[in-house]
Order: sequence, then C-alpha cells, then structure tokens
Amino acid sequence: MQQFLRVGVIASTHGVRGEVKVYPTTDDLERFKSLKQVILVTQRKEEIPLTVAGVKFFKQFAILKFKGIDNIDDIQKYKGCDLLVSRENAQPLAENEYYIGDLIGMKVQSDAGENLGILDDVLQTGANDVYVVKRPNGSELLLPVIEDCILDVRVEEGLVIAHVMEGLLDL
Repeated sequence: MQQFLRVGVIASTHGVRGEVKVYPTTDDLERFKSLKQVILVTQRKEEIPLTVAGVKFFKQFAILKFKGIDNIDDIQKYKGCDLLVSRENAQPLAENEYYIGDLIGMKVQSDAGENLGILDDVLQTGANDVYVVKRPNGSELLLPVIEDCILDVRVEEGLVIAHVMEGLLDL
C-alpha cells in the first residue's frame, strides 16, 4: 500500500498572493475544506510539507493558499506538481471503498480460478467505475465495478476476484 495518496495537481497560480488552482484527483472536492497539511512533490521529486492556510472553490478547482507562501513567484515554479496527503490524513473510506492507488497492480482472478491479469487502471464513469485489466497476452479486459462482476477485493492480499460476464473475454 502507498504511504501517501495524491489529492490534486497544481494547475496554475491564482492571483498574485501565492494562491494556486488545484485540479482535484479525489472524488470529493469538499474534502479540501478539512485539509490541513499536504506534501508538494517537486519536479525533482523533493517533498515539501505545506500547511493549508485557506481554501475556496472555483468551478471544478480548489483554490489553496499555503502558510508562508505570499506571492506568485514563490509558487509559480510548482505548476504541474502533485499534492499528497499521508494515509493517516486521507479521507476515511466507507465500506467497500478503496483508494485507487491501492488497487493498481493487484492480481485479478476469475471466480473459476483463472488468472485474468493485473489491474492497470480505474476508469471513473458516471454510473460505476470500470477496472482496466492488463491480460497476460497484452490485451485489455474491462470489468464494470458492479456486484455481479467484482465479487471480492482483498487489498492486503493484492487480489481481486471477478465474475467475468458472458462475452467479455471474447472481445
């Protein structure tokens, strides 16, 4: 499991007082209201801890102000950089919810015991998520995250058990 989880990416500066527009990579924009600490990962992979001093919203963006960063020149160089939170400070999950970062790389097995491949990506659609599974032959298998298809997710074991609906493997 990952120690840190990405909550957003700095999209651009906002004004001249050091605020930034953050494109959220979390499914709940409101989670930024309770955000106190983040870790900014620079282009050189340096980790800079920052304290959130203010949050507001504009369209699909969170506008963040960090303590000690008071002008555009101090923050402009971090455009495109990730903002992370520690697992302890991450949004609590409901039952049967998982952090996408924990799912990527998990082995996917059918309910009949067949190795389907490795979970490579999670597509977030309006109705339900879709697991993108990289098959051993290099092809992709798309599994809808619904009760009839995803039977069990065992994060600690790195394993997803899925029922492959008729016709999916024939594509």
